[in-house]
Amino acid sequence: MPAWARRMRMGARSAVLLMLAWSGRGLAAEFDCIIEPSKTVDVRAASEGLIEKIWVDRGDMVKKDQVLVTLDSGVEQAAVDSARYRATMQGKIRTGESRVEFSTTKYKRREKLASQSFISLSDRDEALTEKRLAESELLEARDERRLSEIEYRRLAEQLRLRTIKSPVDGVVIDRLLAAGELADNRDLRKPILRLADIGTLYVEVLMPIEAFGKLSAGQKVEVLPEAPIGGRYTATVQVIDRVFDAASGTFGVRLELPNPDLKLPAGIKCKASFPAIAGRFSTAPPSAAARPAGKPAADPSGKPM
Repeated sequence: MPAWARRMRMGARSAVLLMLAWSGRGLAAEFDCIIEPSKTVDVRAASEGLIEKIWVDRGDMVKKDQVLVTLDSGVEQAAVDSARYRATMQGKIRTGESRVEFSTTKYKRREKLASQSFISLSDRDEALTEKRLAESELLEARDERRLSEIEYRRLAEQLRLRTIKSPVDGVVIDRLLAAGELADNRDLRKPILRLADIGTLYVEVLMPIEAFGKLSAGQKVEVLPEAPIGGRYTATVQVIDRVFDAASGTFGVRLELPNPDLKLPAGIKCKASFPAIAGRFSTAPPSAAARPAGKPAADPSGKPM
């Protein structure tokens, strides 16, 4: 073949490879992923008690602060009512104020009489002591009132804990106890309910090591759930693992996917589309691209082919 023909053939081949490489850059790479709840919560009682009613069941959607479980609280309610009454009692304070007023008037009179030498100084000092004792009793009555208010708030908080509310927006995965059973906060093996937070979803992706360095936190990624869910959703790169799996040559990436309407379920497969990693696969082997034109390739034994 003439030299000019060989040169034209090589030039055409290079142009084709360049066009293929350029078109590869415009395609977004897709990787298998799975959509999971951002957290799973075991709902337990803060204190031991008999379950009076469970307001939700498996599969129910719940909102944050929604009432889930009510424990029997008759004793706690009575204690709160008693503490509330003690916190509003006025008898001791009014008695103390009356004694302070009387002893102050008495002392002023004794002081005036003592200045005119109509009574002894010991009588005046006795009136002064009575005044100070009355002031101390009034202060003690006010301190007791303050302690009663604090005790009322403490018991009210204990009563509040008898009503268990949802800590997340999500769905009830399982219901392990029923009304009439004892909720024991010491038994970690058996919660009352188990919830999954799907208000925010995590998308777990396994990426090849070649993609490391092409991702950054906050990057936008398109997520495509499998059928029959379907659709396209935008997630954000949240975590990029810094420890690789040498056996598989991969590393993990976590995406955060908002789900405010709770429309997307968790536990489904998906595809994650990464535009930033487009064209990462070489169209031709690197050895062929680096080999000078016209030089034959060498086989592993070192002999020319």
